[in-house]
Amino acid sequence: MTPPPANPKLYHIVHVDRLASIVADGRLLCDAVMAQRAGTGTTVGMNHIKSRRLALPLESQPGLHVGECVPFYFCPRSVMLYLLSRGNHPDLAYRGGQEPIVHLEFDLQRVVEWAEAQGLRWAFTLSNAGAFYVEDRRELASLGEIDWNAIGATDWRDPDVKQGKQAEFLLEREAGWPLVERIGVISNGMAQRTATAIAQTAHHPRIEIKRDWYY
Repeated sequence: MTPPPANPKLYHIVHVDRLASIVADGRLLCDAVMAQRAGTGTTVGMNHIKSRRLALPLESQPGLHVGECVPFYFCPRSVMLYLLSRGNHPDLAYRGGQEPIVHLEFDLQRVVEWAEAQGLRWAFTLSNAGAFYVEDRRELASLGEIDWNAIGATDWRDPDVKQGKQAEFLLEREAGWPLVERIGVISNGMAQRTATAIAQTAHHPRIEIKRDWYY
């Protein structure tokens, strides 16, 4: 089993038109909260899976459900981004492709320290947190149980690799905007659009064109 990276990063993908509401709130909010709000930008996930996640419990954090957490992947260029890029999945209402999707990058250790200072729970899963059964952990010492080869894989046609690549970090309720360290985008045009969207906030993560984070 490949050991975890020395400084694991976390990635949350959003449509660029969601950035204005995120910076206005000063945080990313979980689906349980966002479901009660309107006018916050384009939703790109699968609604039936979002609904299911609201009822999926985390065994390592009793009383906390997947949908009550802000989700992160351990890699860019996720399986979900592939589905968005194809734009033809029957369960996806979104058909806008991958170009308007931006990657928000976080440092795992910093996120954990922030969460614990805020009294917020966190956990991570060993596979897709939206599945009917998934193993989850709440100790950083267990990071080695994640399949890091799958996390880094670019060919995930093997079902086991696909499941491992979809491991998630889950943070209760919210993630503060100042935790965002970098924003990866697909093009110059999207970099300019992102810069405009976050212009009114004090925290300005660096924006980088990361074509290799896309399909």
